Formats: sequence, structure tokens, C-alpha cells
Amino acid sequence: MFQKLYSNSPVFLQNIYISLYGYYWKNRRYGGLFKEMTEIFKERENFTKEQWKVFQTMELRKLLIHAFTTVPYYQNLYEKHGYTMFDFEHFQIEDLQKLPYLEKEDLRKYGTTTLLSTKRKKGRFYSSSGSTGTPTQLYFSKDFHRTWSALYEARVRNWAGVHYKIPRAMIGGRRIIPSAKSNPPYYRFNTAESQVYFSAYHISDATAKAYVFGLQKAKSVYLVGYAMSIYLLSQSIEKQQLKAPKLKAVLTSSEKLTSIMRTTIEKVFQCRVFDGYSGMEACGLISENSSGELLFSLDSGIMEVLDTDGNTVNDGETGEVIATGFLNYDQPLIRYRIGDRVKLAKNQETISGSYMTKIEEIEGRIEDVIIGVDGQKMVRFHGLFVEIPTIHMAQVIQESLNQITLKLVVDDDYNTKNEDIISSRIKSQLGEITITYIYVDCIEKEKNGKYKAVISNLNHE
Repeated sequence: MFQKLYSNSPVFLQNIYISLYGYYWKNRRYGGLFKEMTEIFKERENFTKEQWKVFQTMELRKLLIHAFTTVPYYQNLYEKHGYTMFDFEHFQIEDLQKLPYLEKEDLRKYGTTTLLSTKRKKGRFYSSSGSTGTPTQLYFSKDFHRTWSALYEARVRNWAGVHYKIPRAMIGGRRIIPSAKSNPPYYRFNTAESQVYFSAYHISDATAKAYVFGLQKAKSVYLVGYAMSIYLLSQSIEKQQLKAPKLKAVLTSSEKLTSIMRTTIEKVFQCRVFDGYSGMEACGLISENSSGELLFSLDSGIMEVLDTDGNTVNDGETGEVIATGFLNYDQPLIRYRIGDRVKLAKNQETISGSYMTKIEEIEGRIEDVIIGVDGQKMVRFHGLFVEIPTIHMAQVIQESLNQITLKLVVDDDYNTKNEDIISSRIKSQLGEITITYIYVDCIEKEKNGKYKAVISNLNHE
């Protein structure tokens, strides 16, 4: 009902609605223990290699004991594999590979029930993007939300020379502009956080000038958002020979940042790009420091990087990320197959003197760009499958400017009437197009072992 009210309201009222939500959101993330935890994370940056080893071992034991005693899913799973309390009290990091994986399907199936701690704090669920199927439901208490925000503040914003109080711009997945066909402005203001929020779904050569005007009007100091969306905007700004405001930093995430993308963004906004990786699951953080080093925050969790046989890769090699998060005790994710890959740096010595794990490259999720009928470019399809749990996996394929094919893996309870819901959501992003539904038993993986959520068969750059 609120979404309908928002959609039918004039822009000035939409700005008020967003700002009111911004006050709630600001308190939820930056209240309570936020400042204290920010300082704690900063202090740990000076840990020695031995201090990190001791810290991770003790945190892992504490997490496993908590999961074994308060989380029904892990109680049953670990007892089935013969584990006892004694095992977890004396657990070593090297023993972690003996534990079974937590698959994404397990999180979807049990995330709102037996994967929750019986001693969890009051909180709420947030949905992941659900770009490849049924979204996962992630549980955030206020304390966890503030702790995670503190980690982001210390290791992302502060490393880039900015902080949460100064004006910023954001390009993200929230549907702030309901229709694919829309007139400027392509942004809305969140005055509570000095934030201007740009649509990720209306970027094109024709709209670039309006985006630049929004950055200037908001007096944004830095820009945060999807790597590909920021790159596409930078391309359009450069192509139209527009003068973008000089920013202090651009913080990218969610998609692989290539060297060409970095060069273009830095040229257009006349500042450094700081890349990063975390994910909605919030069970690990990789971020770029002032020395240009990508480091995994060892106090966010344990990141295993494994080959196809489940063995730890050597420095300089690429592998699948298996994440164990230290910060969320309400819905612990232990040995979670998050679905991404990274390449470890061959030389783990750092210029900064840090003993955190150094990453050479974040492979992340590589997706094609989809082009709408009006020329808008996008890589994200947030919310297509929200509240349709009978869809297990999905793939969006663009055949032409006016033709989209959807491959769906569904269960026996799936109702084809859901096609009307999905079609409405797609058309609100791309305009009036033809949508074909294909139901399959499985969606093939790419050569790197990952599923590609978005594929474009158009001949475009």
C-alpha cells in the first residue's frame, strides 16, 4: 500500500517519504554501539600476524559453541557428523574444512526457522536481491546492523578518506522511480543522511546530463554504488562531453571492477576509485586501502579460498569463497558457499604493514548489461522474484531490445499466474517488451562454476 502511495505521489512528497525513512535508517545503523565498534575495528588494524591467529581461533570457537548450543540447524547437523562440545572448545582454524558447507539453498529453506538462534536479539529480515531466484532472508538485529555499519565505516569509508556524515551520492537497486519511462530528475533526496539516491535503471546517454546536475545540486563529496552502473554513467558523461563534479572518492561494489572501468570512472570524477566486496549476507568484507591493496578484514570472519576439490588454494591462485561470519550470532553463517571467487595475492606482504589477507582480484559476479527500449542500461534486476518462493533459480536473457527470455527452475507448487507479477516488474524497468518464459530442470553453470544471472545477446559494446 505504501509503495502504491509513493508511486502516485509528486517528486517533492517522494523526497519527504525517503527522508523520513532516512531518519529511521540512520538511527538503526549509526546509533548505539556504532561509534564504539568503529574505534575497536580501527584498533585491530594494527594486529600482528600472531594476534590475528589467536583472535580468529577464539572467535571461531565462540561462534561454533554458540551455534551448537542455540541454533537447531547446526545442532542437528553437527551431532549427525559426530561432533561434541569438547570438539568445539578445542577447535582449530585448520579443522574448519572438516565441517559441512552451508549451501545457499539451505539458507533459503531454513533461514527464517532453524538457522535462527534461540537466543537471538530482536531484529528484522532483509531480502537479498534475488537476481538468480528466490531471495534469501537475512536477519539483522540492531546491534549486528550497527556493528556491520561500523566495520564499513572503518574499513571502507575511512580507508577512502571519507565518513558517513558528509554528503554522498548513491547508485543502488532501490526502485525510487517506479516507471521505466520517466522524466528527470532521476534521483531523490534523503536529507536525513545528506544523501542523493540515483536510479540504477535510467542510466543512458540521454539522461547523463540530469545525473550530473543531481550530483552538482546535492554537492556530493563522494559516490557509492554498483561498479557497473557507475561505469556506465561515467561512459555516458564522457561520451556527451559533460563536466562531472570533482569528487573525493568513488566506492564501488557488487560487480567485478575491471582496470578499464576504474580508469574511466577516475577520469570522469577526477578522484580515486576504492573497490570492495561484501554481500548482503555480511559474513566477510574485502576493501581497498589508501595503498591500493585489497584486504580481507580478518575480524569480519574467516574466508576460505578453495579449489574444485575443496582444498585451500595457494597464494597467487583463484578459488571459490567459503565464508564464516563472526558478527551475526542471531543467524550464523558457517562455511557458507556465497557463490563468488577471488584470487589471492602471490605476495602477501603489504605496503601498509597490515597482516590481513591480501587479495589480488575480486572476480565476483560477472553479468551482462541489459538495454531498455529507451536506451537505459542496467545490470541488476532486484526484486523480480521477491515473495515468489516457488522459484528456485532464474536467468534473464535479452534477445533484442524488445524481447526478454526468462529461464526458470520452479517447484511443483509454482503457479503460472506468477508470470503476470514478474512481467509487470520487468516492464516497469525496461518498458513495454515481449517476455518469453521457459521452464527448465536446471540452469547450466559457466566455466568458472558460477551461474550467470543476466545474459545479453545484443551486439553492443
